[in-house]
Amino acid sequence: MRGRRRSVEMTVTRDTLTGFLAGFNNHDLNASMGYLAEDCVFYPPRGAKPRGDRFVGRAEVRAGLASRFEGIPDVHYGDDRHWVCGDDLGVSEWTLTGTSVSGQRLEVRGVDLLEFDAAGKIRRKDSFWKILD
Repeated sequence: MRGRRRSVEMTVTRDTLTGFLAGFNNHDLNASMGYLAEDCVFYPPRGAKPRGDRFVGRAEVRAGLASRFEGIPDVHYGDDRHWVCGDDLGVSEWTLTGTSVSGQRLEVRGVDLLEFDAAGKIRRKDSFWKILD
């Protein structure tokens, strides 16, 4: 719940954010999943609704994240910067590059808005990309 402070057992640091992103760059879904809470929610940048699609719980989020590797097999997040905001929010800014399975070359700037639980695990990952003309 936003708006109320709570004690964080595990301190969230920039290293937490860079470690999470490193899992993606290493195409190591298990490593990335290790940063996520049991009740995690993932909003990818695309979907049928204004907020994008929604994946809830570890099984759905894992499938949603795996689809990124399937759709962009050489996906890489570079030129990254990270901020920790208070004890339960973080922001990661990056440039996604890669080639989709349809052969489209991608280079897009984006951010992840991250919310952490009391154990320092990611409870919500909300991703945004710039729309290219």
